Amino acid sequence: MFSDRLTEKTRRDFLKLSAAGVFAPTLSGWLPVMAKAAAASGRAPAKSCILLWMDGGASHKDTFDLKPDSKGAGEFKPIKTSAPGIEISEHLPKIAEVMKYGTIVRGMSTPEGAHARAKYYGHTGYREGQGGLVYPSLGAITSKELGSPESSMPNFVAIGGRSYGSGFLGPKHQPLLITDPNRGVEDLKAAASGTQFENRLGLLEKMEKAFQREYQADSINDHKTTYERAVKLMQSKESKAFDLAAEPAASRSRYGTGRFADSVLMARRLVEVGVPFVEASLGGWDTHQDNFKRVKSLSEQIDSAIGALVNDLKDRGLLETTLVVWMGDFGRTPNINTRGANPGRDHYPRAWSLAMWGGGIKGGTVVGKTDKEGASVVERPTNAQDYLATVCELMGIDHTKRNETATARPVTIVEKPKPFTSLIV
Repeated sequence: MFSDRLTEKTRRDFLKLSAAGVFAPTLSGWLPVMAKAAAASGRAPAKSCILLWMDGGASHKDTFDLKPDSKGAGEFKPIKTSAPGIEISEHLPKIAEVMKYGTIVRGMSTPEGAHARAKYYGHTGYREGQGGLVYPSLGAITSKELGSPESSMPNFVAIGGRSYGSGFLGPKHQPLLITDPNRGVEDLKAAASGTQFENRLGLLEKMEKAFQREYQADSINDHKTTYERAVKLMQSKESKAFDLAAEPAASRSRYGTGRFADSVLMARRLVEVGVPFVEASLGGWDTHQDNFKRVKSLSEQIDSAIGALVNDLKDRGLLETTLVVWMGDFGRTPNINTRGANPGRDHYPRAWSLAMWGGGIKGGTVVGKTDKEGASVVERPTNAQDYLATVCELMGIDHTKRNETATARPVTIVEKPKPFTSLIV
């Protein structure tokens, strides 16, 4: 790769300078960068990421890591997938068809067993309260590192539920929140004609400047950033991506019905117009009771949507440049609880699974392994830092970079990770 990028003359000059010790002070930093670039040879980084968040934490033993001969196996049977040797739940047949494009990380093991703390950790790679900071989520990091400040579209969109935001990175990288994808973005059209609308904006700016001169409050800049983003979006041609009514009926039906299906469809439409990060969430996975009935229903919802998403991205030439991630708070207990009339599974961060498709990964792979009960990770344990660093590397983001807080405190994007990129590309 090095010889491809340098002319013969440049190579000779570089060797002379190296021999003279010119690069000695920085060589230790330069070599890892070149090694990382060489490791990524042959693939362009992904341009977009779609995070499918399973709010509440999905049971790994009932989705992507079945243990049919284990003590708490449950009711579901494994089925073969398009990837040789990989089996998943019988209630995920359409996902099974696209596993040749994906990878399952079966060695997830994380320290947080409470929902709020686990979600924060999974989105940011930091534990809540650590260092006294509010850390930015992966979506905000992607917005900052890959998003265009000049784009009329938001660089981070969260659909169907609350997401974790920009933390100390500030309002520029906050997500645009869409509660109901079927309704799109409310009030997207200007309420008045062009001239009248521009006049009103000019008046608002004058009021903002006068208020700021008198009070010097940071919240004024936050408010200014928010309405400037809103105006750009209102004037954007790409904003039609939010209108699901524009999607052909046959295409839309492949995703299934319901809010999550609409969220995933909107996510695809958004990455098509260049939005770098979209999160879509599906709640209901906190299955302390009635686990099997609920997981079956939830599996049917994600199956059609994810199968259609991966196939659509593939058919449109976008799968190589779009990374799709399926994950949640944590896993569920390998044994079934006996409380009440309807058995369930409780919180279980010690061993669980996530799945990924596209983004330049070779597909048909598994990272990590749990024991015969699905209770412990016995091969390649992976935490949130490892996963987040891997996503960063797939997207061409330097996860060792340090961003500064408002008090000029440097904070590494991902702290002390062991990415598994080399196992899947």
